[in-house]
Amino acid sequence: MNKATAAASEAEQVGAAIEGELRLMDPRVRASRDLARQLLDPEFVEVGASGRRWTLADMLAALPDLAGSTEEGPLYEPSDIEGVLLAPGLVHLTYETVIEGRHVRRSSLWRLRDAESGWRMYYHQATPVPPGTERP
Repeated sequence: MNKATAAASEAEQVGAAIEGELRLMDPRVRASRDLARQLLDPEFVEVGASGRRWTLADMLAALPDLAGSTEEGPLYEPSDIEGVLLAPGLVHLTYETVIEGRHVRRSSLWRLRDAESGWRMYYHQATPVPPGTERP
C-alpha cells in the first residue's frame, strides 16, 4: 500500500473514482485528448456497448468524435452510481447512463498507482439495456 491510499478512507477513494467517472462524461474532457489521457490508465481497456475492444490509443483517437463530446449534446445522464473499494487504490464502480434514449449499464475499475498520476480508469465495460428492461 502506498502513502496516498493509506491516508485515504474507503469513502474518499470511492468518491475520487466517482469524480473521475463523471469528469469522463464531461463534454470538455471528452473533446480533449490531453484531459482524457489524465483520467485513463496507460493500460486502459474497454469493452464497449457494441462489443468492440478499445485500447487507450483507440479511445483517445475516437473520443472527441463520439457522442457526448460537445456542449450542444447529446449529453450522458448517469444514475445509480455505486462504488466499492476492492483493495487500497482499486475501486469498482457500477451505474447506468442514458444518451440519445439509449440505456447502458456500466462497470469500471479505477486505480491509483501514485498520488502524482492520480486516479485513472483501468477498465470499462458497457452493456446495452434491452428496451423495456430499464430500471424504473
